[in-house]
Amino acid sequence: MQPLVAPIPALDPAELVRTARHAVLAGIGEEGQRRLAAAHVAVVGAGGLGSPALLALAAAGVGSITVIDDDIVELTNLQRQLAHRVEDIGRPKTASAERAILALSPGANVVTAAERLDSENAERLFAGADIVVDTSDSFATRRDVADAAEALGIPLVWGAVQEWHAQATVFWSNPPQGHAPVVLADLFPLGTEGEPPSCAQVGVLGALCVQVGGMLAGEVVKLITGAGDPLLGRLAMIDGLSARQHEIAIRSAVAA
Repeated sequence: MQPLVAPIPALDPAELVRTARHAVLAGIGEEGQRRLAAAHVAVVGAGGLGSPALLALAAAGVGSITVIDDDIVELTNLQRQLAHRVEDIGRPKTASAERAILALSPGANVVTAAERLDSENAERLFAGADIVVDTSDSFATRRDVADAAEALGIPLVWGAVQEWHAQATVFWSNPPQGHAPVVLADLFPLGTEGEPPSCAQVGVLGALCVQVGGMLAGEVVKLITGAGDPLLGRLAMIDGLSARQHEIAIRSAVAA
């Protein structure tokens, strides 16, 4: 797999300080750190999945991160998030996420967009990004994200969590040679809607959000650096109660 992002010729002293503590990431090394420092990642959502994904990207040394979310931090979903604290309640998630990212990675370029992504603004919000991460909880938003990524030729890493199941996949609108395009799939299990979960269930679901958010960030790092093989169209279904993982092939656009 060829790296998605070209490295900058050399890290300046500030970037060396910022990325040195992350250089131990397996399979990445100095070359990978230079690629990560040159990368621009746009993340849709700073809540359940977006929160741990943003922190993982910051910890990996990604040089530029755009955070897109129009919600505020609420007490009811605080247990499912990592980037936000009790004192963030009532603040925009973008502002809270920016503070958390810069605390982990001082000197990173963080751009925030406190607005709801839709078909009208998606391409503008993704401008300049090398890769898009979609952690939104609306199918309409996910479709707008996919359409914009396809129009711009930007690879998209997409994930979702609902109750005890989770999804993580990589969607390529313009894949590298040797990889078939894949189409977005929405495969939530039936019967998961109902009463709000109990505190104990929220704790399990929060742990699942952290796990899948980290997976999404891991796929981004693979794509940027070329270290390891990204999912490229395989759907990871994770059972949060039994800790089992199943991979399901996603329908190829060629076979559609």
